[in-house]
Amino acid sequence: MKRISWLFTCVLLMISVAGAQRLPQIATPENYKLTFTPNLNKGNFAGDETIQVKLLKPTSLIVLNSADIDFQEASITSGGATQKATVTFDKEKEMATLTVEKPLTADVATVHIQYTGILNSEMRGFYMGKDDQGRKYAATQFESTDARRAFPSFDEPAYKATFDITVVADSEHTVIANTKVLSDTPGPGANKHTVRFSTSPKMSSYLAAIAVGQFEYIEGSADGIPIRIYSTPGKKQLSKFALEATENFLRYFDQYFGIKYPYGKLDLIGLPDFSAGAMENIGLITSREVLLQLDDQQASLGLRKAVAITISHEIAHQWFGDLVTMQWWDDIWLNEGFATWMEGKPVDAWKPEWNAGLDEVSAGNILTTIGALNVDSLATTRAIQQPAETPDQIQELFDGIAYGKTAAVLRMLEAYLGPETFRAGVNEYLKQHAYGNSTADDFWSTLASVSKKPVDTVMPTFVKQPGVPMLSINAQCSGNSTAVTLSQRRYFFDRAAFNTGTDQLWQIPVCMRTSDQKTERCELLTKKEDTFTLPGCPSWILANAGGTGYYRSGYRPAAVQALARDAETGLTPLERIILLNDTWAAVRVGQQPVGDYLTLAEGLQSDRTDAVLALLFQQLNYIGKYLVTESDIQAYQAWVRNFLAPIVAEVGWEPKPGESESQKELRANLLQVMGSTGHDPGAMAEANKLTAQALENPSSVESGLAAAAFALVAETGDAAFYDKVMAGVKNAKTPEQYYIYFYTLPSFTDPQLLTRTLNFAISPEVRSQDSLGLIGSVMANSAGQKLAWDFVRSHWAEVEKAGGPFASAQVVNSAGSFCDAGLRDEVKDFFSTHKVAAAERSFGQSMERINNCVDLKTQQSPKLASWLQNNGGGAASGSSVR
Repeated sequence: MKRISWLFTCVLLMISVAGAQRLPQIATPENYKLTFTPNLNKGNFAGDETIQVKLLKPTSLIVLNSADIDFQEASITSGGATQKATVTFDKEKEMATLTVEKPLTADVATVHIQYTGILNSEMRGFYMGKDDQGRKYAATQFESTDARRAFPSFDEPAYKATFDITVVADSEHTVIANTKVLSDTPGPGANKHTVRFSTSPKMSSYLAAIAVGQFEYIEGSADGIPIRIYSTPGKKQLSKFALEATENFLRYFDQYFGIKYPYGKLDLIGLPDFSAGAMENIGLITSREVLLQLDDQQASLGLRKAVAITISHEIAHQWFGDLVTMQWWDDIWLNEGFATWMEGKPVDAWKPEWNAGLDEVSAGNILTTIGALNVDSLATTRAIQQPAETPDQIQELFDGIAYGKTAAVLRMLEAYLGPETFRAGVNEYLKQHAYGNSTADDFWSTLASVSKKPVDTVMPTFVKQPGVPMLSINAQCSGNSTAVTLSQRRYFFDRAAFNTGTDQLWQIPVCMRTSDQKTERCELLTKKEDTFTLPGCPSWILANAGGTGYYRSGYRPAAVQALARDAETGLTPLERIILLNDTWAAVRVGQQPVGDYLTLAEGLQSDRTDAVLALLFQQLNYIGKYLVTESDIQAYQAWVRNFLAPIVAEVGWEPKPGESESQKELRANLLQVMGSTGHDPGAMAEANKLTAQALENPSSVESGLAAAAFALVAETGDAAFYDKVMAGVKNAKTPEQYYIYFYTLPSFTDPQLLTRTLNFAISPEVRSQDSLGLIGSVMANSAGQKLAWDFVRSHWAEVEKAGGPFASAQVVNSAGSFCDAGLRDEVKDFFSTHKVAAAERSFGQSMERINNCVDLKTQQSPKLASWLQNNGGGAASGSSVR
């Protein structure tokens, strides 16, 4: 499952009722025969189910997972005899117990159930949605624990079985499922048709899927596998990019894994109402519309990257997660981390100019290496492998640790073993466990066996304990050699925790490179401190050569200055990204003043790598929002303008013939930071011009640039402009256009307009998947955070209802954007009495983020003021570049 990371804050999704536990080990399923008859007009469905099971011991009962289902009839057949079953329910545990009078022997049995269920509005289980024209459809979303809302089942990943699915639908409706259609016949009755699908391979219950509605598609193929991209009516022309990407990626994975795609066909469908980003159901990948359908002539590079990465992630899951599935949810990282590690490879092969590998590290969300490092620097983080029993606990595992940290650790391991050795180990692991389940021990023991390296001792130190190590580097030159002492400690954003330290120890693959570029030394650091000897006396030593190590590097100020002088010529773009992040980490704990970070930034002024500058701009925005005081704001704005002026002069506001796509993305990022943080008159004038142009003709302005311009103009926008944006929301022609307008609404600063946005967010006009993202964006707006927080508290019942059962956790996350002790106390008091079951860890992390930000502001704001005073922050200048 792909978490959402484009345009909106990452959301905790699909929360189930707390308290469900594991099934007793009485029986295992072999095959499900399922017939669904959805009634979209009444919002319900009928189900007929036969489960062939293997009884593990003599018993009088069989226990299944079941939720929101009404049993009409149930029986168990064994040894040629059929017995009617009495059904009792444990609602809290989401279990149904079927009991028969005469004991069953340890043999094969069949369970037959007739039942009814609801097509809910919660985007989980079997649910109902609507397209832009109000046409209803039904679709499924079962991960993690919601297959039980569509059919009584052994709803745990270890219980793999084959599936035979049949759907009775209205004649006008298309029906799609995991496998190919075997037959499509009229009836029963008028205006109905029955669609029967071929038997699936063995799969876990959460990977079953169906979609029923008015859909259209375009089709292609790759390596003999038919591919269809489905959409709601009128949007199939927006699927061409997705089809081309899917064809390329499927061929790539076939070749990389050495196991051909095993499922016969591959369908992808974009759904207007969908809770996750996308879902890797076998043979039927479901997705939000905006992450599948786009106008390839107009779409921003950011959206095309997001769509490509999402598709790649879900196709990778067809091997990691589907073909081989984790034994239990505590190893969900074996699914999500692997797919996240793998997703950029086929994108890089298809579009090398996009530099997807850099985005995997630096893009501003929790799915990247830097995002994972930030989560892992909290005291309230968790280990990659984390016990979880209830649906709420399971849901909290779908976070930046499962995705971003795991992927980063795998990249480090790949570099340590070598790409081809790592690939050989991965492919051997897949072959050994195909169509089955696996554990963490299975994975690293296989890689250790193939590589002949101590993977089985390295990996547990990163998987079984929380946190990220920081390596401190101390170099001493003597004669013609340098003694490099590396010491490791756990890094915390919390200065007190960092200074106190822990007794944790990692086995860290470390690669160092020196300023002469001739020496690269790779070692396995297994002690708290160790010393290595390098030849010569270099001016600097890079402690994370290649940028693949999952650790922070702590340099002395003089070493950072030496690295900064050679950064553009001596370091790769990835290494520059890591150096920026390491320096900021040192600032966070008071090891370096914030001015050292800005000095490093000045050393990168000639860098034109979009990923490097995007990270730098993000940090400049953060400093401007949280660390600059009222007395220093003009000086900081002037410094930002002066710093960025040469970049603006070179890039310009007008597109140039033949320029790269990354140049367009850089221009959009540059407009945002120059206007919002630098308050540059030229950037503001350009934003106003672009906004007027886009309102007149949306296709006349590149989408990424339009999004930046709209948000910038909204900062000073009035009611008239707000009304134009709202009209755009309601009349958008593509999903991307819709979200450009939609996420302009929280960028206004007028309290009355932000209040309109908050009320709009909880209205029926906003899809529940988007509702709390809009509120969260107002909470992240400095001008609207108090207003939005008060609104959340006074409208909590409406907020929960508008967002659906999963969304209240997103508000908990959004509160972490505050940087005020008073708001912190209010958040603590409110969520102490309004508990969100699936956000216990998120609540602790939000509180910690606020505390860390308040502390950072206290310690670094005076240092920033001093640096600005001494480094020419006073001479204001405006950019007039066009």
